Amino acid sequence: MAQLVAVTACPTGIAHTFMAAEALRRAALAAGHHIRVETQGSVGTADALSAAEIAAADAVILAVDVRVDETRFAGKRIIRAGSQDAIRNAAGLIAQAGGSAASAAAAPVAGGKKYIIGITSCPTGIAHTFMAAEGLEGGAKALGYDVKIETQGSVGAGNPLTPDDIRRADLVVIAADTNVDLSRFAGKRLYSTGTKPAIKDGAAVIRTAEQQAVLQGGGAVAASGGDYVADAAAAKAAKNAGVPSFYKHLMTGVSHMLPFVVAGGLLIALAFAFGGINAEGPLAQALMKIGGGSGAFGLFVPVLAGYIAFPIADRPGLAPGMIGGMMAIATGSGFLGGMVAGFIAGYFVRWLNQALKLPRTLEGLKPTLLLPLLGTLVVGLLMIFVVGKPVAAALTAATNWLNSMGNSSAGVLGAILGAMMAFDMGGPINKAAYTFSTGLIDSKVYGPIAASMAAGMTPPLALFFATLLFRNRFTKDEQEAGKAAGVLGISFITEGAIPFAARDPLRVIPALVVGSAVAGAISMAAGCLLRAPHGGVFVLAIPGAVTNLPMYIVAILAGTLVSTLMLGLLKKPIPQVAAQVEQNAVATD
Repeated sequence: MAQLVAVTACPTGIAHTFMAAEALRRAALAAGHHIRVETQGSVGTADALSAAEIAAADAVILAVDVRVDETRFAGKRIIRAGSQDAIRNAAGLIAQAGGSAASAAAAPVAGGKKYIIGITSCPTGIAHTFMAAEGLEGGAKALGYDVKIETQGSVGAGNPLTPDDIRRADLVVIAADTNVDLSRFAGKRLYSTGTKPAIKDGAAVIRTAEQQAVLQGGGAVAASGGDYVADAAAAKAAKNAGVPSFYKHLMTGVSHMLPFVVAGGLLIALAFAFGGINAEGPLAQALMKIGGGSGAFGLFVPVLAGYIAFPIADRPGLAPGMIGGMMAIATGSGFLGGMVAGFIAGYFVRWLNQALKLPRTLEGLKPTLLLPLLGTLVVGLLMIFVVGKPVAAALTAATNWLNSMGNSSAGVLGAILGAMMAFDMGGPINKAAYTFSTGLIDSKVYGPIAASMAAGMTPPLALFFATLLFRNRFTKDEQEAGKAAGVLGISFITEGAIPFAARDPLRVIPALVVGSAVAGAISMAAGCLLRAPHGGVFVLAIPGAVTNLPMYIVAILAGTLVSTLMLGLLKKPIPQVAAQVEQNAVATD
């Protein structure tokens, strides 16, 4: 039995962090290993690993999508992966870590074995990315090769390739339907294909790669695809080649901003509940001051900007980013200005850090004096004289348009937001809709966030009911997972639907998208408003948090019903499950 420790973390710190931790615990228990998992979530670090536990560990698993401190694991064997890798392939990670404990004393290089590395990626970064990785890993192992595959999924790179992996590699296989940066593989034999061949027969792809791989030049960016990627999709992928890191930086800012928005929105709702529409009375005014512009709501744009800059430029970017966010508030450009300020601060300070060359004796001045001072100066001036006014004008125009929409126009916007929330369930499209809706709270536009939360709750709720009503469409494992999906659904954790979508994307995703679009449309058309951007059903009981609560409940139930029925229609009965259901029915009779 191996002694293992692990850390899980994701950009939002809400769903994938804890789902990955639970998956690792179950896989370790099934394999007969002992594991302690530390979660770095939206509420801070839970179940923190002690120095003694780390010292006693045979291996460390880092299932993270954000940067974590690895200094405490010095000298330990580390298995790196993304949170989605841990959710989907926890058993494989545990086997890798447990096997490393037994073989740590042995020579790490297997004599004569080829070492294959690769990257998989698809446009949505959800299903095909991980299925292709599994295909390549299985194919390489079947051929007797060692293998490591990096997945470039919806939350960034999982199981990232290290410089040592690339140096040791005999062959590089790229199974991608998007453009992948190949500059780091200069001088290596490389073969490119799409995800579908890797899913269908990973071993055949490896054999073909051995015969057809070509020596990679420096700095080229290749797009595979052939029959698998339309020209338009390839052009779009080339245009958005830098999106994953941009998305991760934005999500870091959003995850740090979210507690301020939640606390501020609920305190404002309580102020209205206790003091009426004008928040009259000492208690109501105090709650309004704490939650409003002089309290929580006054901080969320600076926090958003600061923590967008932080992962780009590290600590020197934090002060310029937060002060840029303050200038966004001062110029009236709101959360949009805060996002712009964060990226300007991060990339400018990072460039300045690389460009500013000082004698070694003066290097200490850069992070404490020069970078924050010059970064703040440049970002502040740009926000006041260049960025602030045009962004403020755009935000004002968007706010006025949203406030003036009729029921039909509002319904269309709600349907679009709802469809986006369900399309990739926690991926970039989902987060784009959610970030847009959350940011509008600062402008006192509460309809879009109501639609987004209703639409985000329906996918896991629909799967919960579908596994109860249409049991013969789901495996026994899926029926059990449906119960957990129900709990995640009422908590507004859309990611609870991901395992089902990954197994059967062509049937599950359309069913969920239609239901979420219905929920979003009803919510917006009925004029439902939500003053807190999270909390699921638990926030509905707070007085004043939701405007037009009866229709909001109707929106959630209607979206759930539509997706449930569509799942029953689109998914085909599984023969073994159908037979078992019939046997149980006969036994009951």
